[in-house]
Amino acid sequence: MGKMLVKGAGRKKVTQSVSENGRQEGKTRRVPATPLLVLDPYFSIWSMADLLTREFPKHWTGVAHSMTGMVRVDGKAYRFIGPQPEDVTAAKQVSVEIFPTRTVYVFRCGGAELTLTFMTPSLPANLHIASRPVGYVTFAFRSLNGKAHKVELYFDVCGELVVDGPHQPISGARLFCDGSTVLSFGTVSQRVLGLSGDDRRIDWGYLYLVCPKGQNADEAVKTCISPKQDVQEVFAKTGEIPQSDDLDMPRAVSDQWPALMCRYALEVPAEGAVQRHVLLIYDDLFSIEYLHRKLRPYWNRNHMGVSTLIQAALRDYASLTRQCESFDAELMADVTAAWGEDFAHLCALAFRQTLGGHKLCADIDGSPLYFSKENFSNGCIATVDVTYPSAPFYLLFNPVLLEGMLTPIFQYAGTPRWKFPYAPHDLGTYPLANGQVYGGGERSERHQMPVEECGNMILLTAGLAKAHGHLEYVKKYWGLLTKWAVFLMDKGFDPEKQLCTDDFAGRLAHNTNLSIKAILAIGAYADLCRQLGKTVEAKDFRAVAEGMVKMWVKAAKDGDHYKLAFDRAGTWSMKYNLVWDELLELKLFPAGVMKAEMAFYLKQQERYGLPLDNRKAYTKLDWLVWVASMAADREGFDELMGPVYEWLKKTPSRVPLTDHYWADSGRQVIHWKTRGIGFQARTVMGGIFIPLLKDAELWAKYLGRAREESLKHHLPT
Repeated sequence: MGKMLVKGAGRKKVTQSVSENGRQEGKTRRVPATPLLVLDPYFSIWSMADLLTREFPKHWTGVAHSMTGMVRVDGKAYRFIGPQPEDVTAAKQVSVEIFPTRTVYVFRCGGAELTLTFMTPSLPANLHIASRPVGYVTFAFRSLNGKAHKVELYFDVCGELVVDGPHQPISGARLFCDGSTVLSFGTVSQRVLGLSGDDRRIDWGYLYLVCPKGQNADEAVKTCISPKQDVQEVFAKTGEIPQSDDLDMPRAVSDQWPALMCRYALEVPAEGAVQRHVLLIYDDLFSIEYLHRKLRPYWNRNHMGVSTLIQAALRDYASLTRQCESFDAELMADVTAAWGEDFAHLCALAFRQTLGGHKLCADIDGSPLYFSKENFSNGCIATVDVTYPSAPFYLLFNPVLLEGMLTPIFQYAGTPRWKFPYAPHDLGTYPLANGQVYGGGERSERHQMPVEECGNMILLTAGLAKAHGHLEYVKKYWGLLTKWAVFLMDKGFDPEKQLCTDDFAGRLAHNTNLSIKAILAIGAYADLCRQLGKTVEAKDFRAVAEGMVKMWVKAAKDGDHYKLAFDRAGTWSMKYNLVWDELLELKLFPAGVMKAEMAFYLKQQERYGLPLDNRKAYTKLDWLVWVASMAADREGFDELMGPVYEWLKKTPSRVPLTDHYWADSGRQVIHWKTRGIGFQARTVMGGIFIPLLKDAELWAKYLGRAREESLKHHLPT
């Protein structure tokens, strides 16, 4: 075991242990759910148990997306993915480590060790690679006892991945690509973009299991399409699978659970290692319907086709593995150096979840449009107040993706269909982005979020301008930005009774945190005017914002802190919106406001974190990190984040990272409006990357990486 010195951007050196195969060693950490292959809202596979052998992997909604992994070592069978076959010994899970793009398990199987790696090369700096619907599963074996071992490897994936429900009939097929066997499943109906809603899985397009040929010319890769139970039992006893497919299809997925299967026979040397990998690819054909036109996924913007995608994915495996390992090590080192190992672990856990709640598509001209899904809250698509908390991730790693989220909102708001003087809330229900559905939709002002969404759009556009270093995008939508800034001047300081992004808490009048957002948005607009040379407008809007700040400080003051609402003495709330005053360098609010708030927050903490406000004991993880990022020093940051790290270890809710949980019990908040489920796997976790934006050197480093990649691959910058 050697030592490696990793230097963060302008930080102290951090010593990390690195194993012989270049994998950073680390202890297993208990998490609510472990990301396996997480690529978009439909292709999203997780383990929701501590042991990979305890339950089948699941879609983020909790529905089984079964895989089974088994290995025979010198004739004895072990299973390493899934709880079946029950009579096969479960391999001993030695460790699991979560990195931004990879999850790495280590198992002990008799005299051999298996390192199982799930890799999602969603490197946000390269849009073409990040948009590929390709996940890699790598199986690496080494001897534990200095002896050679004969190994048979089995892996399957069930037809559950291509249906919304197991009653739906599917068909299977096989083809060959560059010498590799490709097995495929798809529904018979193929209702492309025919299903929308929250608790849904995809039932169009095709899943492909790609089994690369062995490294030795005489090594046979056996594959079949068959009901899985009988085949699994035969493999466990003999190490073999059928020579031919059981193509009695179409058949419902629940009819004997058909699966795509592969089997490799390997010789593990006494010293050294041997490995194989497979690819899982999901071609959805068309991804999003935007204003009634069907959009292709970005990777297929030039009609690339799935066969070309398979060839590219096979070719790029080694290169992408190196890139992912390098990216993971660098990001983890940077975050650890500045904010500690616990926070780096949280960032790693949130990385794929943030990306996996979106779909990157190509517009008619090939430009990228990026659509979010509001997971387990209402299923909306392109929700502005979901984009707002997720934005720090994209401002850091690739602002083009944030631009791709804002553009559909700007375009929709500029049509005659949107008749209101404020910004929309959403564009529809995923994957149909055909117009707002939330609240009154296009029909009325019922349950709209006028101050919230206007503030969000202006602040995010100002953030984009800072990240881009130019104002071209701002100029394109200046008319709408001006309309919304004027609206905030009239309605923003003392908001009428209305919803904000924390809509689960209900409507609230005189919301002081919402007022902060409006004031900062007006200030951000004034600064954009200044940058555009609009001197008079800049001065006028800045004066309005400064005047509002003076009124806010006086009206919101409540002894040693500031109120939840202007008219409610004895109340308090997280003032998370204040973070933009520093990020955009507006310098509007006195430093004493946040200093007083931070001191007060430390007195209000529950066992697992700071509640959102005084009304209930629940918290919002994204906002909590925003507040912690405004601490004066690392000690203050750790005081607020420490309970969150404990929550990760102890929450009884085994779901992909939830942003809304009870700070006293650690349980996920269950929402009546979502039929007894709560927020999970949401893209808002991109918000936890906000501390990285406060380090100018670090922000510049990752922005520079995105620009370099874009220029290299002729992508948008």
